[in-house]
Amino acid sequence: MGSDGDITHAWFDPQRLHPEVESLIYWRSAARSGAALGAGLALLVALACCSVVSVLAYSSLLALSAAVAFRIYKNVLQAVQKTNEGHPFKWLLEKDISVPAERAQSLAAAATAHLNAALAELRRLFLVEDLVDSLKFGVLLWCLTYVGACFNGITLIILGWIALFTLPKAYEMNKPQVDANLELARAKINEISAKVRAAVPLGKKAESEKDK
Repeated sequence: MGSDGDITHAWFDPQRLHPEVESLIYWRSAARSGAALGAGLALLVALACCSVVSVLAYSSLLALSAAVAFRIYKNVLQAVQKTNEGHPFKWLLEKDISVPAERAQSLAAAATAHLNAALAELRRLFLVEDLVDSLKFGVLLWCLTYVGACFNGITLIILGWIALFTLPKAYEMNKPQVDANLELARAKINEISAKVRAAVPLGKKAESEKDK
């Protein structure tokens, strides 16, 4: 299989994911994955109905109210039972939540590398370094105009969140069939691209310049 096929399949490789993320989106624990999916959907629907400030304020107020109520309940329970268990959130208060400097630097470096790669690719596409690639990018943008006419941003995020918890698991359960169809689609796209490049002189020129 060629490099294009390897790149296509890499998007579906769970080994590329953080173990916690992989466990959630592949439903290794149904309870945790269901809770994450439901909590995310609730937050996104709230953002679709209310402002970000309102959602953050009400969510924080709800969390604070729950923490205060639990703290009062534990204090009353300790007073009745005459025990001294200490602060109910002691284990969380003592937990180190600081981000290591090395981790922050590695994340910043990775984000910078991805940003630079994206900027270079956009420059290549918008300045028509390769005519065929720019035409394919134009078709993608044209399709996005129809998507934007049907869905707003928050709706697309909601659909993306649902897809994140459904498509990877569906792919894992039907990997041979999906791989076969992806390979057929990739071969067809490569065949059409090759015909277009053969018919467009600018495409040949761009390729010859790359070889130099």
